[in-house]
Amino acid sequence: MSALFCRSTLRTLIRSTYVRPGSRRSAVRTLSSTTGGEPQQSTTTEDSAPPPPEETWEDDMSQDFYDIIVSGGGMVGAAMALALGSDPCLMGRRILMLDGGPRRVLTQVPDRFSSRVCSLTPGTVQLLQDIGAWDYINKMRVRPYKRMQVWDACSDAMITFDRDDLNEDIAHIVENDVILSGLMQQLDAMRGLVDVMFDTRVKGYKLPSKAADGEDSPWARVILEDGRVLDTRLLIGADGPKSLLRQTANIRQLSWSYSQAGVVATLKLSEPTVNNVAWQRFLPTGPIAMLPLSETHSNLVWSTTTEDAETLLKMQADEFVEAVNSAFWQDYKREAAVDSAVQTVQSILSAISPGGTSARQLPPSVSDVDEDSRAMFPLGLGHATQYVKHRMAIIGDAAHRVHPMAGQGVNLGFGDVSCLRQVVSEAEATGEDIGSVDRLLEFETKRQQAVIPMMAAIEGLHRLYSSDNPALVLLRSVGLQFTNAIKPLKNEIMGFASK
Repeated sequence: MSALFCRSTLRTLIRSTYVRPGSRRSAVRTLSSTTGGEPQQSTTTEDSAPPPPEETWEDDMSQDFYDIIVSGGGMVGAAMALALGSDPCLMGRRILMLDGGPRRVLTQVPDRFSSRVCSLTPGTVQLLQDIGAWDYINKMRVRPYKRMQVWDACSDAMITFDRDDLNEDIAHIVENDVILSGLMQQLDAMRGLVDVMFDTRVKGYKLPSKAADGEDSPWARVILEDGRVLDTRLLIGADGPKSLLRQTANIRQLSWSYSQAGVVATLKLSEPTVNNVAWQRFLPTGPIAMLPLSETHSNLVWSTTTEDAETLLKMQADEFVEAVNSAFWQDYKREAAVDSAVQTVQSILSAISPGGTSARQLPPSVSDVDEDSRAMFPLGLGHATQYVKHRMAIIGDAAHRVHPMAGQGVNLGFGDVSCLRQVVSEAEATGEDIGSVDRLLEFETKRQQAVIPMMAAIEGLHRLYSSDNPALVLLRSVGLQFTNAIKPLKNEIMGFASK
């Protein structure tokens, strides 16, 4: 392992200068335009990729050329920039992150919780640790939970998830603002390895073909609204579901609206509790979830019809609280035949495996909702038919968008970050062109193999639980009971969702 690292590091140092193909001239290049360290010197005849623009051959490197540009400074984009900047094989490469907004760092944690949160899986937490952001996040405000209970409003079927008899955390609930602040603080700490341009709007992109002729630039180009032009070997789009980069590359997106909306809010519990369980109930109109924030507060994510969502936002606080409590506690219309079948199956499973099923817990009741914490957003599904083209890749919501019921949206984006960093790092270590579509296709293949099954599973659950048809209710209820009774199967599901 150490020998491989040494060889990779040596290759990185060799590649830290640019020389025209066929030339023996040596060049000097600093780690970045803002680094104060000693320059590194090397001679190379590297010709696996086109040489950088002519002006970069001088010691005073042009400021408009970067090896990698990440367009988008949200959670996924910032993590991508940090992952690349912290990779030893990319040391000495110029990396830039473009952010259309201001620098967002919390000087202190607000007294009130934000209603926009993420459920971070162990795989995502590991990535944030690897890139140095988790310590900042963990020092602000994080709430781990050890159990998740999911149940059907149209039957008594339920399933629970936990690890090692509640000795391990399933995931962490973290506010979006806290995650982004931690990432920005780590970007500050890595100044000199990653450049950042805040309040910088992109006007457009120009992408090269794989076989660009001598008159065309071989680089991906970013045109900014202030007139500046930036060229790069690899352009990464983390610019959201309406990605301009995806549109510029003429990448088709398969998408549709659910004609539903998600309602989020910060809830105050009736009394303090350990609050280490995430609750989700499937209602006929969509799932409702309550996620722990502290001993006294939880986060609400309620997927329902757009009309119902608008009504929930207009309600008085006491009416809203009553609606939330009813959604978790109220009995919905049931079919006697379904209830009888579910009870029979449960009796059989209990006899076969007495300790194989978990006891049902009751969710905490809600006493109030934080003022101005209610918000709604449209729900839909989207998937790009391609994640890469020559000298470009798209990640996060620019590539895929899912229903929030499984809490996997941002985790899929962070998975993109881990995979793309590995692909780019390996290309750099072996002397390949990091922007070559042939190399980037490895990222696309690996991520589609992970993303598409997850999207299919979420879509299947959405369709299965969007009906109160007795036959479907019976089918999903029995399936849920069997899954809950087979611990190895539950562990497989948790392992799949935790990556």
